[in-house]
Formats: sequence, structure tokens, C-alpha cells
Amino acid sequence: MAEQKGLKNRGYTHADVDERRKAAEQFTGADLESVSKYCFSSEKASKNIENMIGAIQIPLGYAGPIMVKGDNAQGEFLIPLATTEGALVASISRGMSVINDGGGAYATVTKDMMTRAPVFRTKDIKHAKETVQWIMNNTEKIDEAVSSTTSHGKLIEIEPFISGRNLYLRFSFDTGDAMGMNMATIASEAACHVIEENTGAVTVSVSGNMCSDKKPAAINLIRGRGKTVLAEARIPKDVVEKRLHATTASIVDTNYRKNLVGSSLSGTLGANAHAANMVAAFYLATGQDPAQVVGGSMAMTNCEDADGDLYISVRMPAVEVGTVGGGTSLPCQSEALKMIDCLGSGKARKLAELVAVTVLAGELSTLAAQAARQLGRAHKQLGR
Repeated sequence: MAEQKGLKNRGYTHADVDERRKAAEQFTGADLESVSKYCFSSEKASKNIENMIGAIQIPLGYAGPIMVKGDNAQGEFLIPLATTEGALVASISRGMSVINDGGGAYATVTKDMMTRAPVFRTKDIKHAKETVQWIMNNTEKIDEAVSSTTSHGKLIEIEPFISGRNLYLRFSFDTGDAMGMNMATIASEAACHVIEENTGAVTVSVSGNMCSDKKPAAINLIRGRGKTVLAEARIPKDVVEKRLHATTASIVDTNYRKNLVGSSLSGTLGANAHAANMVAAFYLATGQDPAQVVGGSMAMTNCEDADGDLYISVRMPAVEVGTVGGGTSLPCQSEALKMIDCLGSGKARKLAELVAVTVLAGELSTLAAQAARQLGRAHKQLGR
């Protein structure tokens, strides 16, 4: 095909996109008329994609409103969700309505740092230990290298891991309101240069998979990556029975046997009913990196009988989101972020709390449907 110039041309025009799409039609024999219809500037989108031929549209709906009494998100919100799965938005909306009947949800961000973990090759274990010691004694030099790459990011800590001649350094950064993966990578590369020059350790890769990025990982489940977020709600006993057609005991039992025992038996990282469903729809709507859904999938859902009422909470250790940069600047995604007042600086933690509350609502609704043996019926009615 003629179009390899799209990889070089970072400011291509609408005419460039049309030419490339026609070339793709000739090469594949497919009619690409539908993907040719989109509302944003091709030139502005050039920083988000290479070899652009058009756009894929995903249906967008909203769930809610949901009452949130969080540390950063406060008030009533309509949550934008992009999905092709029938019944999902209806289920989340049901969960939100029930949470409202219980007085709303609380959410908080307990930890906030993006990680990148380069791997170095050392001469031996002793050399690796000496390198670690140099790093601990020269944090100011490393901070200077990091600061030279960004005015928004800040190095929080460096955690070393040694395995034979392999030295892994898990850098943790405050990345402000950006999701921060690119920022962390560039800053880590600068730090690696300083470490190499002064220790003789050799950088093998700026990512040694101890980060761990875009993969389910126990280190992220336990220590967190991006934002660690908690959300909770208490649903009165009568609301559970009237609105969810279940009992507190049946939902608690379902969560225990499904999410806790079943997940443990299968070796799942996380313990939830379908957190990735809510995370994916939320991320697609608001311009987040879809690959970071894997971090959101590692949520843990807890249910307890609280004097007859249902207490439900979620812990999400890896909510990797931003309100600036990436896909957040695209017009449709910007509008979705404006719906929840999460566009621009100072809004990233608020966005993360809304992610957790949305997952909480989806978990509540699905667990209740399974406890009441209504899940199949709901999908039959709404998902086909």
C-alpha cells in the first residue's frame, strides 16, 4: 500500500485521510463509507493515531444520576458510558438508583502515583547492591534528571528488586492530572542515563515489567498503580428487598461464594463480578487508554450484613486515568468529561472516584440479579 507516510506526517489533513481510506478500500475490497463520517479535525487527531482512515463510533449512553459524597467528587452525576453491550447501562443505572435510596455513595483516593520500572544488567549481585546504594545516596542527582524532562511530574520513590544480575527499579511518580504513562517513561529514561554513567549498570529496557503496565499483576493489586480508590454504600434492608428483589443475606452469600471463593479458586487477580465492564465503558467514553482496563479489572468487591442492611464496597488499586492529555482532548470525549465536570486540571482524582462509584453500582446490580436468579432474564430482555 502507498500509505506509510502517515507514520511520518504528524499533521495530516482530511484529504490525506480520504486518500489513505481509498487506498485501504482498494487493497481490502471493503466499503469504508461509514468510517469516513466523523466530527473532529483530522489534523488534531494526528497526535492520537497513525495511518488514520476514519473513525469507529460506539453508542454512548448515561447511567444515573448518582449521588456521590466523595473527597473529590461531590453532588449528583450523570455518568457517560460507551458500550455495545445491551443491558449494561440499564444495570448500572439500577444500581445507582438503589444507592441513592440508601443516601448515596462515598469515595476516596488513598494513593496516587504512576510507576515505571526499568531493568538493568549488572556484573553480579554485589554490583547490583552497590548500584542500589549509589542510587539511595544520590537521589538529588536523579531528581534533577527527572525534573529536566517535566514541569508536571515529580519522583516520589524508587523501589529496588534484585534477581541475579537483574536489577529492577520501580520508579513512582506524581503525574498531576495526566494519566502519566508517557511522562513516567521519559523521566525514567533520563534517570537511567544518570545511573548508567555513575554505576556501570546497563539499562536493558526502560520497562522491565515490574511496573507493571497493561498487564494483570500482583504488585499493582497490592501496592497500587495510578490511583488506588475506595467506594462504599449502605443499602437499607427494605430497599434491598423492594428494589433488588433479594435479601441482604443472599447478596452477601453470592459475593462470598462467587467473588471471594470462586476468584481464589481460579487464581483471579481481584475479586469482583464484572468490574471491567464498567471500567471499559467509562474509559471509552472519556478518552482514557483502553488498555488500562486491565488495571481496573483487579477490583475487590466486599459485601457485609450491617445490622440487616447491605454494606457494599469496592477497592480499586489501579485506576489509571487522566483529565488532560491523550484522548481527553478529542471533542466527543471532552464533551463526556464535561458532563461530569472532569475536563482539565485539578480533576483527575474526582474522575477516579467516579470510576469507582460506577463500578460499585454495577457490582451491586449484578450481584443482586444473580442472587435473585434474574441475570439471564435481564440479558434476554435488554441484551439482544
